[in-house]
Amino acid sequence: MAGHEGEGRGFTKEREKAPLVASHEAAGRDAHGGRLLADEQCDKLAGQLQHAMTGFVDGPRAAVEEADHVLEEVTSRFTDAMTQRRRTLRQSWQGADQGDGQHSGSGDTEQLRLALRDYRELTERLLKL
Repeated sequence: MAGHEGEGRGFTKEREKAPLVASHEAAGRDAHGGRLLADEQCDKLAGQLQHAMTGFVDGPRAAVEEADHVLEEVTSRFTDAMTQRRRTLRQSWQGADQGDGQHSGSGDTEQLRLALRDYRELTERLLKL
């Protein structure tokens, strides 16, 4: 029986780590996969910018004002997206420390290693913009 109890505790620890790993994997996908904004948002904003460009001949000032508005909107949405990604990344590694106060040793180190990798990848991606 004692052997079975040990197995149960090990299984429980693995089950407890599963949500942390899943949340980290989701943060990682968000951090370095795909576009920063949804395709629909990108298409809408690109369309607005194109409208400004084609309207320049008939109304140069209005076209530039519209382009300014599009850039402001892109900047705002980008900032919001990055704030959310950073929040998700932070939760992926801070959540492990805020559980029951016990640390799983190598599990924590692995979680931190994955978080550091995702921070690096996201930061390098931003530096290439």
